Amino acid sequence: MTAKAVNLADKLSTFAEYWSPKIVSQFNGHDVMVVKVQGEFVWHTHDDTDDFFLVLDGIVTIEMEQGNVTLKPGELYVVPKGVQHRPVAQEEAHILLIEPKGTPNTGDTDTAAEKVEI
Repeated sequence: MTAKAVNLADKLSTFAEYWSPKIVSQFNGHDVMVVKVQGEFVWHTHDDTDDFFLVLDGIVTIEMEQGNVTLKPGELYVVPKGVQHRPVAQEEAHILLIEPKGTPNTGDTDTAAEKVEI
């Protein structure tokens, strides 16, 4: 096995679609993903896991009934499991996500985007 660093900017340059997480690595049963976002995502809840967001580029607001959290590059927020939320980005933004392998991005496998490894 050859050790190789994952270059997130290179990975992000390989796709253009929004709201479609791409798996760039895995650890301890979790997917590490990058995603491009713009506009509003659907309101959703993850009943069994927290939702980790780290903004790499741009500005993302995590809307929740309890109040909104606005994230700039280098900032992260973890939405506690069971809390309804939706990420919103007025302009294109790039996010790093970490979640248990197989977790649907909408909280529902019927509406979730397919996750592919890049």
